[in-house]
Amino acid sequence: MSANFNNAAWFYDSLAQLVYGKALIDAQRYLLRFVPPVADVLIVGGGTGWILEELARTRPEGLRITYIEVSTKMTALSKKRNTGDNQVIFINDAVENVKLAGYFDVVITPFLFDNFTEATFQRVFDCIHSSLKPGGSWLNCDFRLTGKWWQGVLLKSMFIFFRIVCGIEASKLPEIEKRFRRYQYKEIAEESLFGDFILAQVFGKT
Repeated sequence: MSANFNNAAWFYDSLAQLVYGKALIDAQRYLLRFVPPVADVLIVGGGTGWILEELARTRPEGLRITYIEVSTKMTALSKKRNTGDNQVIFINDAVENVKLAGYFDVVITPFLFDNFTEATFQRVFDCIHSSLKPGGSWLNCDFRLTGKWWQGVLLKSMFIFFRIVCGIEASKLPEIEKRFRRYQYKEIAEESLFGDFILAQVFGKT
């Protein structure tokens, strides 16, 4: 099953804010401070593209951004964003279908991996991993379960909703942190939000 967020493009940001307040946005804002002033940046699954405007506020120039989003409607919204003087290449496809040179200084994956089964996650992770330079930074934020009962209820509700509306394949979270450890990434920084349900992490590629 191939997920596509076209059906949710028009209400996705509003729904996210209704459920999580500013937590999803704050998690990504936390990560963006780790983007250097001059860099080649890969963003995978950027959604409606607000992250481009937020990035332009802190880094108004000097970035060469490759923006990959599978949803045509999300991509169309992203192209309307103010990106400052940064260079942005938009690619409307699944990242595993794109031939990426391994030259990126930074990759950003905002709430991407929760859409996938473990098998798809591993394939997508490997693809992105190969695109990042040694010594580069991987900025990732996603959900996690820390044992609080409401986290499981909320997560299950999200999976059911987005499976119906957008056709996501996931029914549980993949083992994200385990994958980073397996590839010997060094954790540089992290921030937890929304009762520890949301985790923003910065990893360095060795």
